[in-house]
Amino acid sequence: MRILRRKEDLPRRTLWRRIKDIALMDVGVLVRGGVNPGSLEKLEELLLESDFGVPVTIRLVSEVEGLASKGKIRTQEEFLQVLRDGIATALRTGTSDPALNVAPSGPTVMLVVGINGAGKTTFIAKLGARLRAEGKSVVLAAGDTYRAGAIDQLRVWAERTGTHFVGSSAGSDPAAVAFNAIESALARNADVVIVDTAGRLHTQDNLMTELQKVARVVAKRLPGAPHETLLVLDGTIGQNAVAQARSFAQVVPLTGVVITKLDGTARGGIVVAVHEALDVPVKFVGVGEQPDDLLAFDADAFAGELVSGNW
Repeated sequence: MRILRRKEDLPRRTLWRRIKDIALMDVGVLVRGGVNPGSLEKLEELLLESDFGVPVTIRLVSEVEGLASKGKIRTQEEFLQVLRDGIATALRTGTSDPALNVAPSGPTVMLVVGINGAGKTTFIAKLGARLRAEGKSVVLAAGDTYRAGAIDQLRVWAERTGTHFVGSSAGSDPAAVAFNAIESALARNADVVIVDTAGRLHTQDNLMTELQKVARVVAKRLPGAPHETLLVLDGTIGQNAVAQARSFAQVVPLTGVVITKLDGTARGGIVVAVHEALDVPVKFVGVGEQPDDLLAFDADAFAGELVSGNW
């Protein structure tokens, strides 16, 4: 898994390089079997700045401190490995299976939610292209009826990816669009329906209520649906992503999270923080604008690249 958008676009400043730059970890001290309190405090500060969140940061720092005091961290590589293992363990804790849920029969319905600007519509297009490449027939539903641009954008992506498009005019009832998309999928014997929803701030109660309506209509038309409700979050906004995630989780049951706009430098910790806060699996990460820049999530690969920068 590569977590940079492009190698040439961004400086490769991994966590370890940032640690060395500001003298967080004295390897000579490690070799002698310990770390000083100042180093641990700065390590804690760095992890918090990198959006790991308080619970994960405390665990990682405590693990480094405990192992170093026992003489089990004596090299830079051993130190890096402790961080890799700690991050991967955090991502595998609880509900963490990144595989997409599939309907036992009939079309699999995926509801995609998130605020404006998170990359929701682009994610839908990439996911549609990915499923098409796997040989599945896909219906894209333009349920973001508040923005005519979102409808047009999804229509263009449907044409490019060979997926079937279902939409309506701007201002139409989003729940009706979702209903019609399921009808179309049933008529076509399609494998997957991906429903876009209006980008909404998590503080807009009326729009969040409408999101609940969309979910209810989908469930009524096709029992068991939606089989996936995926929350798309912008990975560059830091701990605000956690607040957004919690608000959406209170409105609709989330089955997975998608983190977009990851650059692999300082903000990758938000992936860990969101999983920790919701106990919901991270299913995809977005690292660029091209269809193949949507990556299925792998906890070990992500932790290795985030810490070591082996992209």
